[in-house]
Amino acid sequence: MRALTVDPERAALPSGVEVAVGSIARPGTVPLDGVEAVYLAPYARTASRVCELIRESGVRRVVALSGSSVGDEHEGSSGHEFAAVERAVDAAGLARTFLRPGAFMGNTFGWAEAVRERGEVRSAYPEAVQTSIDLGDIAAVAAHTLTTEGHEGRTYVLSGPEGLTMRQKAEAIGVALGRKLSFVELTPDEQVAEWRAQGIPATIAGWLLEGYAQVAAQPEVPTGVVERLLGRPGVGYREWAKANAAAFG
Repeated sequence: MRALTVDPERAALPSGVEVAVGSIARPGTVPLDGVEAVYLAPYARTASRVCELIRESGVRRVVALSGSSVGDEHEGSSGHEFAAVERAVDAAGLARTFLRPGAFMGNTFGWAEAVRERGEVRSAYPEAVQTSIDLGDIAAVAAHTLTTEGHEGRTYVLSGPEGLTMRQKAEAIGVALGRKLSFVELTPDEQVAEWRAQGIPATIAGWLLEGYAQVAAQPEVPTGVVERLLGRPGVGYREWAKANAAAFG
């Protein structure tokens, strides 16, 4: 197995992995000799050229990480990025599998500073229901689909095993810390302002807010795909909160 990284020391890849220094942002640095299958991260700017190189190198299969918001074509949004990568893979005529996870559990690390400093969680749309997914489960599905047969042409929408509101996630963090947290409901404008203060671009902040509004109106429901593919339960948010309590404490 070969892994591509710009910083091998920071990547801390396990023994037995062949480490290649490079980036899909610089297609000429991507070593594809002897490669049979590729896991492709979303990076729209060079996706077309990378996919051309993959095809020319004779790679048989591509597993591309995308997102559940792939239909969102707003310029600058993650949905736009995901759609561009999927188009590039299909345009190159590659045998492919698309992975479309929803919200990451790790997104709530954005609450950590307020939890540590003021004992509170701050969010708009407190009753919005997300089926957030653990990054480890996404990685496990990627490894499974990359190394086993029967996934060509498939698009897998990935979710966590349960739907929780923002308020319930805050409660789960409080339980993991052994103390009750206050929940501060933000207006949409206040939420965008806080995201912008965290360095999130305005286009992404607006796109995120639209996503919150959507799942407030139409609560997400688990897809069950992680469980079906891996043959085990996916990581739940409460379990994730316990494992990551130190980040909030």
